[in-house]
Amino acid sequence: MSLNRSEKQAVVEEVTGLAAQAQTLVLAEYRGITVADMTKLRNDARKQGVSLSVLKNTLARRAVSGSGFEVVADQMTGPLIYGFSVDAVAAARVVADFAKTNDKLVIRGGAYGGKALDVNGVKQLASIPSKEVLLAQLCGLLMSPISRTAVVLGALAAQKGGGDEAAPAAA
Repeated sequence: MSLNRSEKQAVVEEVTGLAAQAQTLVLAEYRGITVADMTKLRNDARKQGVSLSVLKNTLARRAVSGSGFEVVADQMTGPLIYGFSVDAVAAARVVADFAKTNDKLVIRGGAYGGKALDVNGVKQLASIPSKEVLLAQLCGLLMSPISRTAVVLGALAAQKGGGDEAAPAAA
């Protein structure tokens, strides 16, 4: 079913808005995926804040022209699903995780920070831990020297004052 001119314009405007807010775009070929699997992928994406769309490639090219995602316009051929995310790794993670369990979804590429990514680039981006995990790791690294110092000081205090505390006070 073809879209009329105003519907096409609305789609281009919507995708242009997504591209303006997003940090990452992932392209994946979905040929042969069942409706149930596609619904599961969309639900997973929605939970992660990823916008997945099946678009006409010409409309997608128009929508990303002038944005940082224009670098992948030449890869926009065939039946593709487009994943936009504000979080830098969310789109890559959702698509890569789904592709691990469903061989019908084939990652074609993507873009991040104005640079085109190949399949391996998307998989590497997907392997980066989430922001919360990275912050927790950073806090752990910052707390490590403090906790080690506290353990050493506690051991020194026990060693020096341990005998005095155990002996009853003679009056």
